[in-house]
Amino acid sequence: MTVIREEDFIQSIAEGFQFISYYHPIDYIQALSEAYEREKSPAAKDAMAQILVNSRMSAEGHRPICQDTGICVVFLKVGQKVTFDTKRSVQELVDEGVRRAYTDKDNTLRASVLSDPAGKRQNTRDNTPAIVHVELVPGDTVDVRIAAKGGGSENKSKFVMLNPSDSVVDWVLETVPKMGAGWCPPGMLGIGIGGTAEKAMLLAKESLMDHVDIHELAERGPSNRAEELRLELYEKVNALGIGAQGLGGLTTVLDVKVKDYPTHAASLPVAMIPNCAATRHAHFMLNGHGPAQLEAPSLEDWPKITWSVSADTRRVNLDEVTPEDVASWKPGERILLSGKLLTGRDAAHKRIADMFARGEPLPEGVDFTNRFIYYVGPVDPVRDEVVGPAGPTTSTRMDKFTEMMLDKTGLIGMVGKAERGPVAIEAIKKHKAVYLMAVGGAAFLVSKAIRSSRVVAFKELGMEAIHEFEVRDMPVTVAVDSTGSSVHETGPAEWRMKIGKIPVREA
Repeated sequence: MTVIREEDFIQSIAEGFQFISYYHPIDYIQALSEAYEREKSPAAKDAMAQILVNSRMSAEGHRPICQDTGICVVFLKVGQKVTFDTKRSVQELVDEGVRRAYTDKDNTLRASVLSDPAGKRQNTRDNTPAIVHVELVPGDTVDVRIAAKGGGSENKSKFVMLNPSDSVVDWVLETVPKMGAGWCPPGMLGIGIGGTAEKAMLLAKESLMDHVDIHELAERGPSNRAEELRLELYEKVNALGIGAQGLGGLTTVLDVKVKDYPTHAASLPVAMIPNCAATRHAHFMLNGHGPAQLEAPSLEDWPKITWSVSADTRRVNLDEVTPEDVASWKPGERILLSGKLLTGRDAAHKRIADMFARGEPLPEGVDFTNRFIYYVGPVDPVRDEVVGPAGPTTSTRMDKFTEMMLDKTGLIGMVGKAERGPVAIEAIKKHKAVYLMAVGGAAFLVSKAIRSSRVVAFKELGMEAIHEFEVRDMPVTVAVDSTGSSVHETGPAEWRMKIGKIPVREA
């Protein structure tokens, strides 16, 4: 009988979530490096370079790869000959490990979990509770797989009950373009087929824990239908031309995982869950001989890639920019921002909307006239940092507030991640504003451009409060210009035609 001590289990969970906050799995880094070398799209190649440089910086500095340090997911396979030396439940043990990891003073992680999800949505402050799946299996060890799943990619999860005669491939190819780029490609797609609705989703999530090995599979050849689907979908999804960050390019996915399970004769459940460029997971075993020991990768495992500013990059002073200046910016143009900008996410926008509805003015100190807003929820700073990792959040969540912000506040520009939807683009065009895109998955790199930070409103919202950042040379790309032209529409369309492996369908 193997005895797992309470403290050993808790410590292993805590150290595991700290570990994956700043270390990418090496198989992901190797796959992304190879994709970077193959990439022909300048915009996609630049985005990949930022992700790779950010990854190495995070590994060196032991700070989060992404400001969204995720919701914690734990898969446990507990041997039948194992006993736990504790009076706590497994959920309580995992949650204590998560609590320690996310409140570690040397590498504080962002608490993103909210209780009362359909009501007050109050932050639990320590990222608990975790999502825990437990399976009892033969043996005398505890197999532990952990993942930190970001909201941007989790929000793009899809599920469908197909007819048994329907094509899984057709559904995936129809669905992936509709997911946009908020899941921060290039990443992985996890696909679960069969079982019931909840089983298919679980299969898809579990599959994302596996190693990136699509090229090894291609070399040896498929041995079953699931592996055939992996190869077919890997080729055809990349042929969609979506590319890194949705800018258009050769690589949208680094791997496609497929797990299946027997299902009812009348059913074909299919789930698809993407993993983002901040892929974070680890696997370890507990055998009763102390806490798990995770081996840190060598910095030599990262490619010798540097990121630099191109010669045609425009430099913009945010403290002096005018609507007339903004009107001259072109889609795809690279810009370095310097000066002051305000931040705000979902909760802040909702507060502002409620204030306007009540006829109240904006909070004192909040003036958006001729200014930019950055959609971000930063990690708390540690040591001498002015702010922790502070990459962009998915901008489409703010689409419904865009007309209000541009019409009522004097705002002229927004900075965020991925594409904007039709409602936001129409508002941008109407008000001759602009939307700029920062690279998702490069949060630590972006934070180095932030020279000062202070909360100016809604302090009680924590990371969702309105901050004022002073930035110097913050790298962004013009994603939607003042005429409503979007690189997230033109880029993928251009590269899909160049790749030419899938016929272009009429919208």
